[in-house]
Amino acid sequence: MRTVGQPDKDTQVARASSALSDLDTKAWAQRFDLLSDPHRLEILLGLHRAPGICVSDLAAALGRSENAVSQALRVLREQGWVSSKRVGRTVSYRLEDTVVHDLLHWIGARHS
Repeated sequence: MRTVGQPDKDTQVARASSALSDLDTKAWAQRFDLLSDPHRLEILLGLHRAPGICVSDLAAALGRSENAVSQALRVLREQGWVSSKRVGRTVSYRLEDTVVHDLLHWIGARHS
């Protein structure tokens, strides 16, 4: 039995179904998958606070090996979240994805 003022079942089903076309659910699931790894999240937080940091400094700040940080940065670069810039022998990294930047702010990250 339907309550007065409440949409009927077909309307509710149509509304719920139409929500799936509003977002790219696979892309968002992939974003959350990447963000769910604590090491990658820490790297993103480090890049957010210290844009232009090099791998060795980021590894030292996080207490991780340069190799582990480099591998995570490679994954983040492949997704377009992070960019790199080489100056001489040093490669620096920065957060590029504005959605990830906004998500970091939403969870409490600050710039300084």
